Amino acid sequence: MTTQAFTVTPLSNRIGAQIDGVDLSDLDDAEFTAIDEALLRYQVIFVRGQELTPESQAAFAGRWGPLSVFPVAKMMGRDTTMSVIEDTVESPPATDTWHTDVTWIAEPPRIAVLYGDIIPTSGGDTMWSSLYAAYDQLSPKLAAFCEQLSVVHHRGAEFDRITGEIFGAQLIADLEATYPAVEHPLIRTHSVTGKKALFVAGLFMDQIVGMNRAESDLLLGYLQGLIDDPNNQVRWRWQHGDVAIWDEASTNHRALADHYPQHRRMRRCTIDGERPFYRD
Repeated sequence: MTTQAFTVTPLSNRIGAQIDGVDLSDLDDAEFTAIDEALLRYQVIFVRGQELTPESQAAFAGRWGPLSVFPVAKMMGRDTTMSVIEDTVESPPATDTWHTDVTWIAEPPRIAVLYGDIIPTSGGDTMWSSLYAAYDQLSPKLAAFCEQLSVVHHRGAEFDRITGEIFGAQLIADLEATYPAVEHPLIRTHSVTGKKALFVAGLFMDQIVGMNRAESDLLLGYLQGLIDDPNNQVRWRWQHGDVAIWDEASTNHRALADHYPQHRRMRRCTIDGERPFYRD
């Protein structure tokens, strides 16, 4: 499809589109509105050939709303809204699992903007999976059952281990005091589209409320399989200057670690969100 002066090309039937013919650092209001509409429709959109500085990336992302400060940065007294994710020989990739960002706080981010700065010659792709499509695969009875459930979200042992090794045990204690475990609905309603999404957030989910561990692990394991379904996914091969923009409320993502030990550097910022909710 052609929108304003640029084109939007779907990458699969369920998730993802590529936008061509646009400069994200110089958008008028109509162009930004069209990009926002494409994001809501396709859940993750990709734009190649952008030369964004941290400042221009933040300015573009900020058109959706206030930029998020990562909780770890807050605990350290920093107000930075731009995260640099850099993999080197000395600093291997830390996370190669499906997740939605920072669901262990009451109001997780709603949109993320990721810029490809230094890209390895092979490997290092990122994948996204549609939580709308996963919900649509549930039988009516299982969907109705899941709509009644909530899940405890927490940073998790692996996050605390990695963060503690870098910043120390006291920071982990401060995080626990400030951001204790939080409950979110297993099925969430998107605040803009009104669509229902399976709110499976990978490593940040602890246990379904009211179930024992075995029951919870069994159901969450089945639901995770829907995220793993290739039919629900899109995979992006990065080039320098690529930008990915995704809807955190309706997607999981996974950064593959197969580029190691090659150098990879990305810049990410997120936009403040609201507390996830379910509405029939």
